[in-house]
Formats: sequence, structure tokens, C-alpha cells
Amino acid sequence: MPKIDKITARIIDLPTIRGHVLSMTTMTVQSLVLVRIDFADGSHGIGEGASIGGLSYGAESCESIISAIVTYIAPAIIGLDGDNVNGARLAAERAVLGNPIARCTVENALWDGFGRRCDMPVSAFFGGALHSGLEVAWTLASGNVEQDIEEALMLLEQRRHRQFKLKIGKRAVRDDIAHVAKIREALGASARITVDVNQAWSLHDARIGLKGLQEIGVDMVEQPIAACHLSELAYLSRNYEIAVMADEALKGPEDALNHVRGPAADAFAVKIAQSGGLTRARDVISIGQAAGLGLYGGTMLESGVATAAALQLFCTVDHLAWGTELFGPLLFKDDILTEPLTYSDFQVHVPTGPGSGVNLDEEKVEFYQRGRIRPMQVKASV
Repeated sequence: MPKIDKITARIIDLPTIRGHVLSMTTMTVQSLVLVRIDFADGSHGIGEGASIGGLSYGAESCESIISAIVTYIAPAIIGLDGDNVNGARLAAERAVLGNPIARCTVENALWDGFGRRCDMPVSAFFGGALHSGLEVAWTLASGNVEQDIEEALMLLEQRRHRQFKLKIGKRAVRDDIAHVAKIREALGASARITVDVNQAWSLHDARIGLKGLQEIGVDMVEQPIAACHLSELAYLSRNYEIAVMADEALKGPEDALNHVRGPAADAFAVKIAQSGGLTRARDVISIGQAAGLGLYGGTMLESGVATAAALQLFCTVDHLAWGTELFGPLLFKDDILTEPLTYSDFQVHVPTGPGSGVNLDEEKVEFYQRGRIRPMQVKASV
């Protein structure tokens, strides 16, 4: 039996290619937690966890993720059967309340290790891949309209992206609409435009914003108001033609169920990290499908490790109405995989190897490791 023998966790800091401007912060570096699980039979699996902007975005940071893994999750699952991913996943859920990103990081590594031992992709354990590539959006978040337009036109010409998401919410609402309108006009019918407010608007601002965005031809607005205001989100979804997508409000299947009861949204941004792992993200997808909502493969701006894990799940979904935004690896100045993911023909392509299908470039990981200190390890007792 390939028992879980050792769990190693470390933080790396990857610089971005430009400032990534959100309503609550501007990112120039993304911090990630990388986990490696070693099994008693000599096999291993890798996982990754990240939070956009740290605690300014949500309740978890890389520091809290690594603490939850090393202090609570690792002792709860070391010695368990690595082939029983569900058993280890549930043990991790019992060990920590909440902490979905920490749990996801470990579950990703468990699935990756299982796939490597079976010489099968993780997608096989979720029913099998239906797609070899998925439509991928790019986020325009420099904060400068001329730079955003130039960037989008270049990416259209390269056939890398034809869907663009604009990060707004930092300016006054009418200034945001004017900013988006200039980009919408410059790109014309060649691109789909969506916006992400990251909870920055009040209900009053959201009414003004959705009306204005609808009038200039924006297709969708993501989480315009605070995640806790479910009835207000439902009001916006009912009263405007523009699609309203839930994101930060989705922390797993229970939140998804509450949203479809309303219904409070037209679409779900499904993130494996926010959902608590691949298994819980699959549950969120199923709830959205049953309710007839549009689905979107979201990102926490992860590197290729978590992006590949997400691809293994999303490629098993028959229809993602809004595509994905799994562009994370492209936002960084360097790639930490031995073979980077492939982006072409407006798609990100699903890696075909066993497990998640990717391997770490250990030299680069060591270079970007925070403080370049010895990794934290928890090992089975002898």
C-alpha cells in the first residue's frame, strides 16, 4: 500500500510581467505554496495553492495555507493509504474547518500522485477528458487604457486570446464605465469583453455600473458587490440583461446551492482552490449544470502546477459557456515547469502526461523560494 510518508511545503514568490491592478490591491509579485507528497512506495505528487493578493482578497494567505498544511493537515493524513484519495481528503476536511485553498493544495498532490502511480491523467478519475484544449481569457489589468488596448490587439493578432476580462472597481463607477467603453470600442466585434469588480461596488453603484456596461456591449460582470449580499446579487441578476457571475461568494457546494435557490447569479466562476479541491469543485460544477447556469473555469493566479490540475477537471465538463481564465502562468516573468503549458489558437491545452501532467523545474523553484530556507517537512513516525 503506498502510504503517505512525507509532506513538504514551501512558499515561492514569482514576479509578474507588469502590475496587475485589482480593486483592492496592485500585484507585482504572486506568492504560491508548493506541496510535495512522498509515498512509501517511492512515488510522489505535487500540488499548489495561491490567493490573489493575499489577505486583501480573502481569508487565506500563503502563510496561513502553509501553516494549516504543516500543523494540522499533514499529521492527520500521514500514514493513510495514498490510493484512497477520498479517505485522505475527508481526513483533511475534518482536521481543518474552512481553509479551502490549503485543502485543495494537498488534494491536488494526492490526485497527482495517484495518477502517476496508475500512469493515467487525473481527468480519467473524473470521467475522462472531453476536450484537449479550453478557451482561455486574458485579464487586462494594467490600469492604463492605452496599454490595455495595445496588449489586447497584440494578443488577438497572436491568436492567444479573444476574450478579455477587465479588472475594475478602483475608480469611480462612471470613470470605470468610460475606461471599459474605450477598450470595447477599440476591439470591436473581434473580442468578447467581461469585467470583474471584485466586490468593490455598493448596490447603488452596481445599478449604475450594470446599466452602463450593458449599454456599451459588455457581456458579463463578475461579483460586482460583496459576496455576503446574496439577495442583492439576485436583484441584479433579475433586473439586467448583462450576465452576472458569482465568484468570491462560492466557497464550495453549499454556497453554490444557496446561489441556485435564488437564483442569485447567471453564472459560476468555479475555482478549484476556492471550492476546496477538485472533488468539491466538481460538486459546484454539477450544481451549476443542474440549475442551467453558465460555467467559467476560474483562477487564483496560480502557476502551471495548479493550472494543470484545474485543466484536468475542466476538460471533463461538456460545456463551459464562458470558457476559462487559466492564464496564470503567462502573467509571471518565469515558468517553474520543466515543460510549460501550451497556449495557442485561443486555447490553453490540457497536458497529457500522468497525474496532472506536469513536473517542477526544481532549480527555478529553489531560486524563487522565499528566503531560500530549508523546506518545512512532516514525516511519518518510525
